[in-house]
Amino acid sequence: MEGDPLILALLALFGLLGGIGITAVGPGGVLPTIGMFLLTGLPPAGVAGTAIATHIATGALGTAAYTRSGQLREPGTRRIALVLSAVAVAGAPLGVFLNTLVSGQGFAVLLAAAVAVTGFLVWVRERRAVPESEDRPVRLRPATAVAVGFTVSVAAGLFGLGGPMLSVPLLVLCGLPLLPALAAAQAQSVIIAGAGTVGYAVHGSIDWPLALLVGLPELAGVMIGWKIARVVPVRKLKYALAATLLALAPYLALHG
Repeated sequence: MEGDPLILALLALFGLLGGIGITAVGPGGVLPTIGMFLLTGLPPAGVAGTAIATHIATGALGTAAYTRSGQLREPGTRRIALVLSAVAVAGAPLGVFLNTLVSGQGFAVLLAAAVAVTGFLVWVRERRAVPESEDRPVRLRPATAVAVGFTVSVAAGLFGLGGPMLSVPLLVLCGLPLLPALAAAQAQSVIIAGAGTVGYAVHGSIDWPLALLVGLPELAGVMIGWKIARVVPVRKLKYALAATLLALAPYLALHG
């Protein structure tokens, strides 16, 4: 991809920060979408298609990381991940289809709404947060997991997200501990990104050089975020992310 070196560097930075957010707090996968929307001239399908393609590798790496650290070996977390992933097979393609129906302005308004809702969910989650306990059960009603999984996968397909952006705050609000929620969302994101990438590739809507430019730093960010989530208190980071998303939402709507 050719372009202004500063723009290219900013896009790579959006990828890096997005990767950190994906595994550290969950709602980070929207940052590559925001970066591409603000800094490139791609249409909505190009933004979403290119962004979602980057999440195949980040989802796989995040899944491997949380398997290694043990969260995805826990039967309860694994069951939730399987349900989320199964409904994503139908939800992500539906999101891709909906993307083809929206205009540039419509995409901007919808993306701004999704960003604002995510920022609000992160803030609410932190306000209601309780100390994590290793003995806290990993349980979620199947109907709740299906509802969360389908809603998230449709939104992810529409905007080019991996899934953790919405899955993690929703799962935590539904009573799941943070680390199992992060782990289950990583596994779901592989299916969302895979199905979404196929859908957008069929329409020729993926800029592969741009996907590499953003995706490689994003992979590095995933490993950094995984380490942060396991060893560093990230309460202030979550509040900073919530404030950033809420501040960006109006600008995204006006930018469209």
